[in-house]
Amino acid sequence: MSKKKYSKEFKLKVLKEHEEGASFYSLEKKYDIVLGTVKRWNAVFKAHGETALDRHNSNLCRYSAEFKQRVVSDYLSGGGSFESIAVKYGIHAESTVLKWVKQYNSHEELTDSRKVRDYFMAKDIKSRKTTLEERIRIVEHCVSHSNDYSATAKEFNCSYGQVYSWVNKYSKKGVDGLKDGRGRNKSADELSELEKLRAENRLLKAEKKRQQIEIDLLKKLEEIERR
Repeated sequence: MSKKKYSKEFKLKVLKEHEEGASFYSLEKKYDIVLGTVKRWNAVFKAHGETALDRHNSNLCRYSAEFKQRVVSDYLSGGGSFESIAVKYGIHAESTVLKWVKQYNSHEELTDSRKVRDYFMAKDIKSRKTTLEERIRIVEHCVSHSNDYSATAKEFNCSYGQVYSWVNKYSKKGVDGLKDGRGRNKSADELSELEKLRAENRLLKAEKKRQQIEIDLLKKLEEIERR
């Protein structure tokens, strides 16, 4: 489901109604807003003022490696929830903090965020012809990197839409979903039973890697809660 965009004026109007006594839940129901959104607007507004309510594309934000490390360290030391940490550091979405913590716990290096130009380059890469083996490798990479479609598209020089489509087809139909049934070259996409099992094994390992990242994160959270 696509996210709705709200102007700063609308957000201020809603927050004013909250100040006058309306609950977060009733406002979200009244204006058909995703649950928890108005509460986040209120927290961001109180912490950073009106300017923090301006619309922006979170994909275009730039954060240094040092900043990410500081945010992660604050969270892991018990500095607050994902939501409160995001508000504290002026980060648009709590999911961004979660992503950095996952990367840290999976021993991935926290690097400077990609530049705006690089983001649009990934979006603008054109579709290209691929073999079944390439599609398997692309899905394997994307799944093991928490479904980062943009980074995968850049890594393999294919379009964002292709990566998204292949991952979606794999999730529904497995390796068979990655076959190209168009044209007269269908035989090039045929796999022997052994090749298919090997491909499925690789993709399952990629999924387990992603799951292990989430398991490690949950363990870390439990450790923090027991302190």
